[in-house]
Amino acid sequence: MALHATASADVQAAASTAAEPVSADGQLVLDAPADQAESQKRPQLSEDRAPSPASTSEPQQPAKRRKPNVPPPTMVRKEATFAAGVWANAAVLVDKPKDWTSFDVCGKLRGALKTKKVGHAGTLDPMATGLLIICTGQGTKQIDNFVAMEKAYSGTLRLGQATPSYDAMSEIEEELPWEHITYEDLEAAKQAYVGDILQQPPMFSAIKIKGERLYKAARRGEVVERQSRPVTIHSFELRRDEGNKRDVHFRVSCSKGTYIRSLAHDLGKAVGSAAHLTALRRESIGEYDVADAWSVPDLVAAAHAARQA
Repeated sequence: MALHATASADVQAAASTAAEPVSADGQLVLDAPADQAESQKRPQLSEDRAPSPASTSEPQQPAKRRKPNVPPPTMVRKEATFAAGVWANAAVLVDKPKDWTSFDVCGKLRGALKTKKVGHAGTLDPMATGLLIICTGQGTKQIDNFVAMEKAYSGTLRLGQATPSYDAMSEIEEELPWEHITYEDLEAAKQAYVGDILQQPPMFSAIKIKGERLYKAARRGEVVERQSRPVTIHSFELRRDEGNKRDVHFRVSCSKGTYIRSLAHDLGKAVGSAAHLTALRRESIGEYDVADAWSVPDLVAAAHAARQA
């Protein structure tokens, strides 16, 4: 969400660096003294050699360095059989546990898989669960490809209550009436959040403004001006909870960079009340589904068994 996609206050993060160009040192060229002018005249051409025509073509540009071709990573799905060496170039589907950060998962797997290069393709907030794609070895060079894929989330928002983080990770700061809101009101209001929209990131997010993560300013009680960002909501489905009408279950399909927390917050305001997330789960990234994802303990156990084989 971002979730800071929803993606989130933690965010996220990944593992490819581009080399920076380095300029050559210049040398200062001084004008020749007048008494040396004759000695620096261009020598005359010999009689049997005609001068070459002046070139009208543009100077050749230095050839660009081609990026080495990296084979696609091996996709490691739940209960797949694999050898210990697979982590040299792999992408593994993991079901992130609640209250873990995305970096917690990377740290745990870095030790368990015995590989140093580990990165995730899209942050999930600590409160959220669901699909993380963890890339290892040369697979980290493919992270941007996974990040760019469409995401699908399910979750629950609670009407009538607002929090600073837009989710249940912070205390309720405002309560407003919600009983007047009908299902038809929600359906009508959500139409403004389907398609190409502009979305303001929450203060509790890892976006940097003037060199500082937003959530650091938020923890000091500060509010920083944020620019709205373009995102795309492909679909937005709502269902009122039968036992508790203030809870609204949803499913969202969206582009990268979408904050589902902001979507819940904005919808609450649109129906004349407030709202915050109480549950969030990432169901899929592109063609990859959380149903095929490893739990962290099972993946760690399988990796250990592969090393012993």
